[in-house]
Amino acid sequence: MTVLSLHRYPVKSMLGESVERSTVTARGLLGDRAFAIYDEESGTVASAKVPRLWAGLLEFSARFAADPEPGRPLPEVEIRFPDGSMLRSDDEGVDTALSAALGRAVRLIAEPPEGSQFEEVWPEFDGLPVDQLAPEGLIEGTTARREDSGERVSRFDVSAFGAPGTFFDLSTLHVLTDSTLDRLRELAPDADFDPRRYRPNVLLDGTAPGFVENDWPGSEARIGAVDLRYSFATMRCVMTTLAQGPKASGVPEDRNTLRTVAKHNRIEIPQVGGVWACAGVYADVLADGEIAVGDEHTDPA
Repeated sequence: MTVLSLHRYPVKSMLGESVERSTVTARGLLGDRAFAIYDEESGTVASAKVPRLWAGLLEFSARFAADPEPGRPLPEVEIRFPDGSMLRSDDEGVDTALSAALGRAVRLIAEPPEGSQFEEVWPEFDGLPVDQLAPEGLIEGTTARREDSGERVSRFDVSAFGAPGTFFDLSTLHVLTDSTLDRLRELAPDADFDPRRYRPNVLLDGTAPGFVENDWPGSEARIGAVDLRYSFATMRCVMTTLAQGPKASGVPEDRNTLRTVAKHNRIEIPQVGGVWACAGVYADVLADGEIAVGDEHTDPA
């Protein structure tokens, strides 16, 4: 297996950038999820996993103004707005512009405020009960509420499951194979399984057919110069169904993508409890190093 592509997302829930190589640490690809949008009213870190409020974040894109370097402060981030305008993370008016574009009072942050939380919606699809996406109890350690629509919402503390002081929901490194995407395409030829929909950090090719990542949790592997341990399968949510980026070149809305995953690849995840609709796998970094496109991935053992 080899690395087909590498991706980092400088601002949580915005589109990110592809890179040819990256330093990888216990906090993931250098610069990944370095910033997030903070909602002043609710005290939550914005996530497109609550589409009613934050689906618009997927119309923005973010990239670093210069390549991040290990041991040095991260460079500023350039944020491209849906109208094509661009501001940097250090521009004086960036919070005002983001608030105007998103229709809520927000600010760009580099560290989660104490007590801040994430939210995630679990939608009802036609012909697909919500308990086929996630178990009734949701994730241990979360609280739950319901939207006015009746949809369930889970809320959990920032960094409760990811690296402390970061904006990761569950893990700092997400690996996906083109074998899984190809299998999903076989199962639902009319659906759109663009890899951008799943926001992997590492996309691998040259793998065996099928949902190969299902067998990896608990094993160790090496990608390039990075040693890692696979932890658990990646649970999928409504965010994967949403439109991303410009209409001409982005990813279209497609609810059948999540429906297909839930129908054909539901995995029991002991770490969080229950059986979940999954595609891909999370990993913990055991030894820092560098990964580049074309690097080899050792067989998990």
